[in-house]
Amino acid sequence: MKYVLVIPDGVADEPQESLDGKTPLQAANVPHMDAVAAQGIVGRTDNVPASMPSGSDVGTMSLFGYDPLQYHTGRAPIEAAAIGIELAPDDWAIRCNLVTIADGLMKSFTAGQIPNDLGAELIQLMQKSNCGDTHWKFYPGVSYRNILVYRGRGEEAPFSTETNTTPPHDLTDQPVAPGLPSGPGADLLKGLMDESQKLFAEHAGNQSRGEHAASNIWLWGEGKAPALEPFVEKFGKTGAVITAVDLLRGLGKLIGWNIIEVEGATGYLDTDYAAKGQAAIETLKGDVDFVVVHVEATDEASHEGEVEEKLKAVEQIDQKIVGPVHEYLKSQGDYRLLISPDHPTFLRTKTHSHGDCPFTICGSGVTPDGASEYHEISAAASSIGFKSGADLMPFFLNQQSIG
Repeated sequence: MKYVLVIPDGVADEPQESLDGKTPLQAANVPHMDAVAAQGIVGRTDNVPASMPSGSDVGTMSLFGYDPLQYHTGRAPIEAAAIGIELAPDDWAIRCNLVTIADGLMKSFTAGQIPNDLGAELIQLMQKSNCGDTHWKFYPGVSYRNILVYRGRGEEAPFSTETNTTPPHDLTDQPVAPGLPSGPGADLLKGLMDESQKLFAEHAGNQSRGEHAASNIWLWGEGKAPALEPFVEKFGKTGAVITAVDLLRGLGKLIGWNIIEVEGATGYLDTDYAAKGQAAIETLKGDVDFVVVHVEATDEASHEGEVEEKLKAVEQIDQKIVGPVHEYLKSQGDYRLLISPDHPTFLRTKTHSHGDCPFTICGSGVTPDGASEYHEISAAASSIGFKSGADLMPFFLNQQSIG
């Protein structure tokens, strides 16, 4: 049996006035996703516990079958694993965004999708300044996504579970002051953010980008290294993940999966959807049991409040990933295919939300439940629902008939 999970990140949404009261999934032309629904079942899953902030770190951990209430320690340690950063027991990883703040408002949590080379220059500038020392180490990642590590070196860290930070994408077009770090270690984090503002203002290459120049770093998502049971031990399946996002790479590494790199995969709206679909098929031809294909574009479109871009992104996922992958699965023998976002991301608020996500499953041993379309409304009408998103994975992998 081959298994595939396709994650259209943040695709779950509300009805849109501009779409005649339909959600983007309802309004989009997604015949291949609808075919999965018609050949299988549709349901809903709540991947983010109400007590936790909504984000892909929590939602994806649930989708992969790990209860975040038990395993989650923070977003940054997962991303640190993606770039090979090993954390000692007394170390803390902190997500380090390059952002654009103007007039006290978060104008861009990506610094205008800052180019990789310039982003790396700015992070290296932080390390070379007095910000980087025996305790602090800055690591460049991809574009605006970077990591800061506090090395404890045998000393008690200034942070704790009482330290509070805010994802910058939750502050888009809003005042940043209420979202500044608070609690233990907050003054240290705010001091580094203030120092970056001075350094970035003097960087000619950065300032040449005008309104898209990075104004400073934004620190959030702090945590210690998590302890995750390998997927093959927990579920008896080998796995691989295809993604352009360090968060998914890191989580994959932590649970023992292969990380499949795809040329042209950007983690943005311009990603090469067809290359991801083909990479999934090639990976399935090997001895791996389970392949995850993650696409960030739908989430990015919501963060930017671009309804048309969200429609285009989900249609590209349908045409160039779901369609070809499903055709291959049907040709090779027993299989199951699951489609589900990790969390809702509302166009209206431009940020992640709590609440149900629609999923659909088809394949061997799945009895169709009469649904004909895949979207939030059909999922809400289903009798199948999971209050804990971590329960969906064992349901999907169950060797018994479902539906």
